Amino acid sequence: MKFDLKITDTTSKARAGTITTDHGEIETPIFMPVGTVASVKGVHQQELKKDINADIILGNTYHLYLRPTTKILEKAGGLHKFMKWDRPILTDSGGYQVYSLSGNNKINEKGVKFKSHIDGSMHFFTPESSMDIQRSIGADIIMAFDECTPYPCEYNYAKNSMHMTHRWLKRCINHLEKTPEIYDFKQAFFPIVQGSTYKDLRKQSAEFIASMGAEGNAIGGLSVGEPAEELYEMTDIVCSVLPEDKPRYLMGVGTPINILENIALGVDMFDCVMPTRNARNGMLFTAHGSINIKNKKWEDDFSPIDEMNITFVDTEYSKAYLRHLFVAKEYLAKQIATIHNLGFYMWLVREARKHILAGDFTIWKNMMVKQMDKRL
Repeated sequence: MKFDLKITDTTSKARAGTITTDHGEIETPIFMPVGTVASVKGVHQQELKKDINADIILGNTYHLYLRPTTKILEKAGGLHKFMKWDRPILTDSGGYQVYSLSGNNKINEKGVKFKSHIDGSMHFFTPESSMDIQRSIGADIIMAFDECTPYPCEYNYAKNSMHMTHRWLKRCINHLEKTPEIYDFKQAFFPIVQGSTYKDLRKQSAEFIASMGAEGNAIGGLSVGEPAEELYEMTDIVCSVLPEDKPRYLMGVGTPINILENIALGVDMFDCVMPTRNARNGMLFTAHGSINIKNKKWEDDFSPIDEMNITFVDTEYSKAYLRHLFVAKEYLAKQIATIHNLGFYMWLVREARKHILAGDFTIWKNMMVKQMDKRL
């Protein structure tokens, strides 16, 4: 993987760059739709390519390990071939599931013992097995195995967890050196900064991660319930330490406003289930604010879903029609809303890139944040 940093905005820390992988180029800043189980919910791969035009999508190690299983993925020739996706893929390591399934797991120095949410069977993830699974999945970018601490989190727990994540990182790197790629393309490796919301721990972790010299670096353990101000403060601290010539990935973030504010702090890559999950609940994101399309006020509003016409659904269907589909509990409602929201997220990061290159990102960002912070 190669990262070319084209320009840094003069009035903020925002950056525009290009990541080159064996499955194509990724223009940054970028948002990655979440395809947890080899599928972005409610969206065909052709729609992801043609209408949403995603440069890269994300898969989940924990879920893909449980089903379809690595055995099936290897027989298929890897995740790209299995799901018919010929653009880049990033996989998280399963570390977030350690956090989100905390009631069903047991963590120790070796790794994490957890119970399957599917059938209750017991499994054990280690840094080494996480690397093996991600080799089998065959993503272009794979993540280090880490522990995502909860919020709030006691200082000593956050400190001990951070050091364990660092020790796990060394084990990941050692194992990758012994196990070459399975498929005929290269995989890049990103370690993850932890440290909860403690400034000294975040700085210490960022320095350790930077010293590893990996192809890119990620920021984890945020967007887990902390106030937005703390999210931005921690991101700023970490970005001031991480190397400028490597892409920076903020995991699990977030709202459109979160994304713009973190681009301004120097983040290049984002993923979040929010655009797809909110879409399935009838919440639409637009450049002028969010819309709860289930509200009765849209019952006889025959205007387009979004006059910006980012994707075909925006002007193909009316607000009244989409509301009707939600009220009638038609599957098509969720599909239309999902395509709209993902299209909007992709438009947002690409528009941010245009303004970074044009030199007026901060002015545009401040205007957009004010506009989007509304309920229509």
